Amino acid sequence: MHACRRSILNFYSVLTRSECRIIKTAQNSSSSTIYALSSGYGKCGVAVIRISGPHSSDAVSKMARMNSMPSPRRAVLRAFTDPETGEILDRGILIWFPGPYSFTGEDSCEFQVHGGPAVITAILSGLGKLPGFRPAEPGEFTRRAFHLGKLDLTEVEGLADLIDAETEVQRRQALLQMGGMLSNLYNNWRQMLVKNVAHVEAYIDFGEDESIEDNVMTQIDDSVTQLINIIKNHLSTGRCGERLRDGVRTVIVGEPNVGKSSLLNAICQRPAAIVTPFAGTTRDVIELHLNIGGYPVLLTDTAGLHNASRDEVEIEGMKRARTATDLADLILLVVDATRCLPQNTFETFLENYVENLGLRTVSLQHILVNKFDGTDFRITSSNDELKQYVIILNKIDLIENLSNLHDIVNKYSNVVPVSCKTEDGFPHLFRIITQHLITLCGSPSHLHPTLTQARHRHHLLECVASLEKYIEFSKNDNDIVFAAQQLRNATRHIGKITGCVSTEQILDVIFKDFCIGK
Repeated sequence: MHACRRSILNFYSVLTRSECRIIKTAQNSSSSTIYALSSGYGKCGVAVIRISGPHSSDAVSKMARMNSMPSPRRAVLRAFTDPETGEILDRGILIWFPGPYSFTGEDSCEFQVHGGPAVITAILSGLGKLPGFRPAEPGEFTRRAFHLGKLDLTEVEGLADLIDAETEVQRRQALLQMGGMLSNLYNNWRQMLVKNVAHVEAYIDFGEDESIEDNVMTQIDDSVTQLINIIKNHLSTGRCGERLRDGVRTVIVGEPNVGKSSLLNAICQRPAAIVTPFAGTTRDVIELHLNIGGYPVLLTDTAGLHNASRDEVEIEGMKRARTATDLADLILLVVDATRCLPQNTFETFLENYVENLGLRTVSLQHILVNKFDGTDFRITSSNDELKQYVIILNKIDLIENLSNLHDIVNKYSNVVPVSCKTEDGFPHLFRIITQHLITLCGSPSHLHPTLTQARHRHHLLECVASLEKYIEFSKNDNDIVFAAQQLRNATRHIGKITGCVSTEQILDVIFKDFCIGK
């Protein structure tokens, strides 16, 4: 049993050394002290200049003229001077953050000065005169925090998403991820795999020894099977997190002259698209980024769809419209209410309408949501993405008798009558759209760890594939070495998500979009 324990401990220590190799390499290469404006360019009341690295104390002693370091994390009013001439550049606040209790984990400090361009330029120029100081590269502060173990890659991505967040729900999700909610989930899975790999290694080395329990492989198989189900359940949430991060792709589609561009303008409250009484005004797709109910929406207006055109430009526009519809998460199907209401049945009209649009993969049951029994008819596209539909009956201001219209609305919960001219019905339309956004992205009050990056999905799928191969190999004692390798592969894929196992190439991709000063 002592030998078994020794094997397990050796595995843990080897894995830890392997993981730390990247961090140590990064530490050795971070001998310079970096500085940058962190508060953004442009005139402002206060500008924050961040400094981090082994010589950060020189900025305090030579520019703030302090003989000893101030108390950590306490604001001190100082005059900042040029390190060569001694000229006073500005008076402001100095805060000292000794490592490892700083954002980067290194000795750091901040100069909070007046936000005029001349002041900022003078302070940055003064820092550049100090030996060993250089301007920071984009994302370098956060990259150092990662290398020193202050953040893992999922937390780094959460920080980037928080900086880029434009809506309330995006902010909440990014804050949860930056706080380590996703990191904790993946690290727990990885620890389960590390433990299982250690036990398999011990079984291979000491399998014929009495020190190994008889049912150790059965316990490992049960643990792996359980983890497969947990990860698959995590993957089954769809693209909720990715949609919330990137924006819900929403397309306005319909026949020519039904009011699609008018709807776009009414939703965004500005004349974003040209509107005329003539059919076929819109020839290309028009995309706008909006905030609806706290959710990010990429709203697309498209050319009117029909089957009678010989105009090459219009045909190309309709081709692009259908492509956008295929890729959409939410489809706003616009119908001229004056044409559909006199028909014998709304369902028959809608079925013919969709067929005339050339959306042949869509049938009536895919579009309508029955209000009475709560049945939610949905369609999945070729890549298994969940689509949502809202049927918008436009031009109700031209209808005198609305009794038939009320019958349709009472029957189907996703049919919304509006007038783009008077904007009658738009409050209800926004409520319906928001309900669909909640379905696609999740409720803002019940956000939980979810996939936010395509790379997370890729590595989790690869992890599941390796675990399933392990189950297959573990059934035969002759293949136990191959089974152990599959467990190691699965552990490596989980590690690549959080950064425990990484390459400089992966890091370059993640940090390339960070702003300078972060």
